[in-house]
Amino acid sequence: MSDMPFGFSPQDPDDDRDKGESSQGRSSEGGAGDAGQGSGFGFSGGALPGGGIPGGMNFDMGQLGQMFSQLGQVLSHSGGGGSGPVNYDLAKQLAVQQLHSKQNTERPSRQEVKGVEDAVHLAELWLDATTSLPAGARAASSWSSVDWVEQTLPTWQRLCDPVAQQMSTAWMDALPAEAKQAAGPLLSMLGQMGGLGFGSQLGNSLAQLGAEVLTSSDVGLPLAPEGTAALLPANVARFAEGVDRPLEEVTLFLAAREAAHHRLFSHVPWLRQRLLVTVEEYARGIQIDTSSLEDAASKIDPTDPGSMQELMNSNLLEPKTTPEQQAALTRLETLLALVEGWVDVVVADALGERLPGSQALSETIRRRRASGGPAEQTFATLIGLELRPRRLRDAANLWRLMTERHGTESRDRVWDHPDLLPDAADLDEPLDFADRWGGSSDLDDPIAAIKRAEEAEQQRAEGSPGAGDEDSREDGEDGSK
Repeated sequence: MSDMPFGFSPQDPDDDRDKGESSQGRSSEGGAGDAGQGSGFGFSGGALPGGGIPGGMNFDMGQLGQMFSQLGQVLSHSGGGGSGPVNYDLAKQLAVQQLHSKQNTERPSRQEVKGVEDAVHLAELWLDATTSLPAGARAASSWSSVDWVEQTLPTWQRLCDPVAQQMSTAWMDALPAEAKQAAGPLLSMLGQMGGLGFGSQLGNSLAQLGAEVLTSSDVGLPLAPEGTAALLPANVARFAEGVDRPLEEVTLFLAAREAAHHRLFSHVPWLRQRLLVTVEEYARGIQIDTSSLEDAASKIDPTDPGSMQELMNSNLLEPKTTPEQQAALTRLETLLALVEGWVDVVVADALGERLPGSQALSETIRRRRASGGPAEQTFATLIGLELRPRRLRDAANLWRLMTERHGTESRDRVWDHPDLLPDAADLDEPLDFADRWGGSSDLDDPIAAIKRAEEAEQQRAEGSPGAGDEDSREDGEDGSK
C-alpha cells in the first residue's frame, strides 16, 4: 500500500517481526520520532496509534483486529470535547499513552521536590545581583512528563488553533465551486478527520517533548501557568548523565534559567501576549495557491473517496509562504532569540565562578538547540518555524555588549516597550544599537523617545511621498534572512 489513508503512515513490517507476538505498548508507538519532520502543522503525516496498517501483506488477524480496535478508540474522540480544528482530547491521550509506553512518567520523589525548591530559591538570590527585574516565580514545582503535558496544553491550544483553523479552511475555501459540489458530504467528514489528524500530530509532538524537556521554559515560550517555575527531575537526571556534571550542579543551572525566564515573562507585561499574537499573525497569512486547483477539481470522483484523498496528499494543498508570513516568522524568531540571549547573559553573570561548570552547561544547551532539539522540531512541525541558533548567539552578544556599556539597569530598560527592542538588523550590527541606546537623552523616559520618533516618522511621511519605501525595504530585508 503506497497511498495510506489520511492520518495514517506506513509501518515497517520488519519492526513487527522484531517485536514478536507481544502487542504490549504498540498502541503508543509510531510517529513521535518523526514529529519534527514536515512542512507545517497538519502536513507532516502524523500517525494514529499503532502506525496504521503494516506495509506488507504478512500480518495476522490479531494485528488487524487490534488496528481496528485502535481506530475505533480514535474515532470515538470525534465528538464532545474533541470538536474544533484540533482534537485536543486525542492529542492528550496519545501523548500520555506514548509517555507511559516508554516509561517516561516517573513521579518526582520527595528528595527531588526539595532539591528543585532549594535550587530555585538559591538561583533567585543570585539573579537579584545581575538584573533589575525582580523575581517572577511564586512557586517552584517538580513535574513528571505527564504533568508537563497537562499543564502546558492550554497554551499549546492557543498556539495551534489559529494555524490549524486557517489551514483547515484555507484549502476548502480555495476549492472551486465544482469541486465542492462534487465532494458533497465528504468535506464535512474530511474536516472532522482533519481535527483527528492534527490532534494525532500534536499528541506525537507533545510525547516527544515531554520525554526531553528539562523545564517549563525549555521551548522558549511561556507554556507554564504564570508564576510557576517548574523542572522535570527525571528528564534532568537523564540529561545530567550525558554532560558529565553533578546532578545538583545541573539542577541549579537549569533552575537559574527557569527563574530568569519567569522574571521576563512576569515583569514585561506585553511579552507573553506579543509572542502568542505573532504566531496568530503568521496563521492569518496562510494561503493556498488556487491556480492549479481547477484541473485537479475535474479529477474528483464523488463516488470515490480516494480521489479526494489523492488531492489532499498532493502538493497543491500545501500552504505557500507569503511575505506577511515571512515577516511574522522573522519577528517571532528575533523575539525568541532576544529572550534566550538575555537569559544566557543574566544566568552567566549570576552563576559566574559560583558554579564551575556553568559555562560548559550553557554551551551544551546552545548545541542542543543547534542540533535540532525538541523545541526546533516541534516548532517546525506545528507552525513551520525553525529557530536559527545563529540568532540566539547574536542576541546573547548584543545583550553582553549592552551590559558592558550601559549596565544591567539600563540594559533591562530595553524591555520597557516593544518598540525599544532590537530588530533582526540590530542583531547583525549590535554595536550600532548600543551606540544609539547610549546616545539617547531619553534613557530616563524611553516612552518619550518612542513618541518623538513616531512624530518624526509622521513628519517625514507627510513631507515625502516615497517616505514609506525605506520601511518596505527594511521589511523585505528582514524577510529574506
